[in-house]
Amino acid sequence: MRPLIILRPEPGASQTAARAERLGLRIRRCPLFEARPVIWKEPAPDRFDALLLTSAQAARLAGPKLERYRSLPAYAVGRATARALEERGFAGVIAGEQGGSAIAARIARDGHRHVLHLGGTTVARIDPGPLTIERIAIYTIGVTKEPRLDEALEPGAVLLVHSPRAGQRLAELIAPDRRAGFHLIAISAATLAACGTGWASGEAPDLPDDERMLALAVRLCE
Repeated sequence: MRPLIILRPEPGASQTAARAERLGLRIRRCPLFEARPVIWKEPAPDRFDALLLTSAQAARLAGPKLERYRSLPAYAVGRATARALEERGFAGVIAGEQGGSAIAARIARDGHRHVLHLGGTTVARIDPGPLTIERIAIYTIGVTKEPRLDEALEPGAVLLVHSPRAGQRLAELIAPDRRAGFHLIAISAATLAACGTGWASGEAPDLPDDERMLALAVRLCE
């Protein structure tokens, strides 16, 4: 069986690993990045009529200040982000699977206009439509100093890539003339493109979801 290399930062890496182990996959963890909280000043909740998170890291790293916004309708990109919010005590979280712009359109359809978006220092662009979105960075993603990727790799390995930034970093670490022996599963088409060319194979699920990535991995790792 081909090994599955998990490149995402913790705690997401451990969650993906647990899912992969339940599927009987042989896994290796090699985070290329690590998430770190940053100091942030929380605006008054009464300035907003909805809360948006586009990453589960935001829910995990926001700290106790996040509790101030439990009275707001909460929206999330992805089921993992929704679960992370629910673990922080938010009820009735609405999850979207098509990215930030799609969930923004849903928020607008629900009649909200002023949105607080808690996320990282770098986020994918969101088309706000009629919304006024105030974005506050509550965490940053830093490069792991010693990813030890070469130690994890072996010919035929399958690499899980969870973000365009991770794809770019992977392309830096593995030169084009070495890529033919490795397979990629990326969370989205944009992430797959960021990895560059020359890989043995590369594919992305129809929706940006960890479970769908692992479903592809089961077939590829056998």
